[in-house]
Amino acid sequence: MAEMQGLMERLERVVGRLESLSAESRRCPLDCGEMNSANRGVAPSVEAFDKLVNSMVAEFLRKSRVLAGDVETHNDAAALLKPISEKIQEIQAFRESNRGSAMFNHLSAVSESIPALGWVAVSPKPGPYVKEMNDAATFYTNRVLKDYKHSDSRHVDWVKSYLDIWSELQAYIKEHHTTGLTWSTTGPVASTASAPSGLSTGPGLPPPPPPPPPPGPPPLFENEGRKEESSPSRSALFAQLNQGEAIAKGLRHVADDQKTHKNPSLRAPGGQTPSPAKSYTPGPKSPQPHPPQRHAPVFELEGKKWRVEYQEERDDLVISETELKQVAYIFKCNKSTLQIKGKINSIILDNCKKFGLVFDNVVGIVEVINSRDIQMQVMGRVPTISINKTEGCHVYLSEEALDCEIVSATSSEMNVLVPQAGDYREFPVPEQFKTIWDGSKLVTEPAEIMA
Repeated sequence: MAEMQGLMERLERVVGRLESLSAESRRCPLDCGEMNSANRGVAPSVEAFDKLVNSMVAEFLRKSRVLAGDVETHNDAAALLKPISEKIQEIQAFRESNRGSAMFNHLSAVSESIPALGWVAVSPKPGPYVKEMNDAATFYTNRVLKDYKHSDSRHVDWVKSYLDIWSELQAYIKEHHTTGLTWSTTGPVASTASAPSGLSTGPGLPPPPPPPPPPGPPPLFENEGRKEESSPSRSALFAQLNQGEAIAKGLRHVADDQKTHKNPSLRAPGGQTPSPAKSYTPGPKSPQPHPPQRHAPVFELEGKKWRVEYQEERDDLVISETELKQVAYIFKCNKSTLQIKGKINSIILDNCKKFGLVFDNVVGIVEVINSRDIQMQVMGRVPTISINKTEGCHVYLSEEALDCEIVSATSSEMNVLVPQAGDYREFPVPEQFKTIWDGSKLVTEPAEIMA
């Protein structure tokens, strides 16, 4: 409650300041806006970012409060926890611990895209990185729209307000920080404790050490962790960002007589440089990421959902008592095989490796997400199979399932095997496409790679 009270007081001060600035801008002629920014010591990029926060982000928070429930709690955590890495981890952990939530797709949309807040450490092109995070969110917001588009417009408004944040952030980056976060070299000198890693700290100060490599784009269903758990590279990134002044403690000054490019005699045979006689004490180590947590395997029916999770090297998994309304969710299983008998509504295969799935009939959809080396055999019928963020997926169709639609995105090494003459014939699923403008619309078709 004390933290919430402090937050509200800060928000009231910010609102008061914004109102006074707004009144001042109305009194000032149009040509003095730039002068006022300079007099207040506020860079245009900072004002633009404040505008984004006070418009798109504020609107999204209002929409979240309208939906209430888990969605409102999810965003309260993001507003209160600091620093950025802790916020991201808290949001992802909340989503992970609420898999049974009716708003799980809402939580996933935020969880998968919230690492976009780390754009400040991405160089040279943070804009495309934010777009990748936006795409990750879209995967889940499309599901929200599918569920609520014709039944509850509040969820549709929520989706729009959330995606608008990342769209506006991309536009903001394009205008002010196209090649990475910039720092004014003509304004006040920033201390090494406050200057973000990788930025110029003003005249008279040595440049800070280069930033760690930017985190790569997340698979859509991990973290379930933008990745299911934070990746080591991202944990190390935010650990370094959070060091502040300590990030430079491990560096030492190198005198001119110790620089090999000025003293060829120091160069050892084979191109290796001998260590200087003076020993040094390494700086404090960055906090190491925790080892992956071991989870107990799960094989149970929870309501209408079969949960098959964290199974390792099991070839005897069978679900035989099925009903039409049941769904199966298979999560983080490795080197295992599952057989599902009878007719079931849908199957989701998420974050699995070297996994085999055999099923009779599915009336909805079978989804393979963020997985690797999957073997799937359809014994009866299935209308749609979706493959996303997956490397290596072999689908064996039955005679009854030849009319199945297979939808794929951001995946590779996919093959469909069709029964022919008592055997299976393998057909690769295209991974490369070409798009042309036919005068009125874009036309996309698989690209045939010439040998």
